[in-house]
This record gives sequence, structure tokens and C-alpha cells, in this order.
Amino acid sequence: MADQTHVLFVEDDDVIREATQLALERDGFAVTAMPDGLSGLEAFRANRPDIALLDVMVPGLDGVSLCRRIRDESTVPVIMLSARADSIDVVLGLEAGADDYVTKPFDGAVLVARIRAVLRRFGHAGGGDRTEDADDTMTGGMLSFGDLEVDTEGMEVRRAGQPVALTPTEMRLLLEFSSAPGTVLSRDKLLERVWDYGWGGDTRVVDVHVQRLRQKIGQDRIETVRGFGYKLKA
Repeated sequence: MADQTHVLFVEDDDVIREATQLALERDGFAVTAMPDGLSGLEAFRANRPDIALLDVMVPGLDGVSLCRRIRDESTVPVIMLSARADSIDVVLGLEAGADDYVTKPFDGAVLVARIRAVLRRFGHAGGGDRTEDADDTMTGGMLSFGDLEVDTEGMEVRRAGQPVALTPTEMRLLLEFSSAPGTVLSRDKLLERVWDYGWGGDTRVVDVHVQRLRQKIGQDRIETVRGFGYKLKA
């Protein structure tokens, strides 16, 4: 398991859990599959996986609560699985700290592609050996925007001299904004650059992450340009 990407998969439906585990293992992942949130939390703490797939509606400790518990302890990427695309659970999961979500029923190839896209953002490959591929947007130096300082080499952020803890996805989002301050970035462009979507995606992912980022770096630092997208105030 040490030379494979380790996936924690929490799903209470036996058929979906077993079939998805087999599909992921065929694609080169090591999978720990759990039927409920409490056992999932125990497995997370015991194994420290590379990524977590959490179904929203699992017994004991629901997926959203489990995501919050994981996020309290780690910045490991989290993908939520929801049975309804329009469910409020999708937004709740993202607000709890999830990096992305996939709607059930899902195609196995789509799930694997989404997992690999998330893992690329976090600096290692999906399936097989871990890698340390650098991203071109993560180079540069110290950038300042008012009381906000972004160290694009050390991957650190300070606000009024105090460190700001960002998840890797939030950091990549801030890097996109800080690389072009004052420039409006559309939600589709952010989905492509930050979430590595080569296809249309749900822009709620962007909206929720922007809101989370605002809470950490200042509500007025990122401006909404209605009908177009967002921009970082220079």
C-alpha cells in the first residue's frame, strides 16, 4: 500500500461500496472501504489516506460531519458523494471543507478522473506511485495586497502579519487570483484552472470555495463581478 495512492471510501450501500472498491483497485488505488461514518473516522486516523470519498448519507456520523472532523485534523483532499445534484447536502459538504463532489449514480471512469484531478492539485498522481509534480502557478515570490501577503514559493499566507491556514484547494484558488489582481476570472475559468475540469462543472464548487476564502483573507478582498465572475482587489 505504501507505493499506491490510498483512498478512504465511506459508503453504507454494500453493492456500491464493493463495486466501487473493485473499480478503484483495478485502476491502481489502494482502498479502505467503511460502511459508516464512525468507522470511517477511525480508519482515517489509523491509516491517514491520500484522499477520502465520503457519501453524504451514511449512518452513525453523516458524511458532512465526518468531513468536518477530517478537516479539523488534516488538509487531505475530500470528495463528497451525493445522490442528488440539487441537494443542499452538496453545499453543506463543500462548506464543511470538501474539495469537490460527485453525484450518484456515477460512472466509474468519471469518478476516477475526478479523483485524479483532485490528486494532481494536491501534488501526487491518482493511482500508482506518488509524485511531486510542481505546478507552474506555484512559483514566484512574495505578493502583497493591502494587509494580505502571499508567499507563492513557500505556500504561506499572512493577513496583518498573522498566518492564515488554507487548504490546498483554497491556496490554489488564491494563487489564481493573486497572479492576475484586478482581472475578472470567470467561474468556468476557475473550474478549469483550479479544479482541472476539462468539461463543464457545477459552479457552486467555485462559489462556496470563494466564500470560504473570503472568510479567511477578508470579505472585501475578493469582489463579485455580477454576471462575469470574481476578481482580487489590487
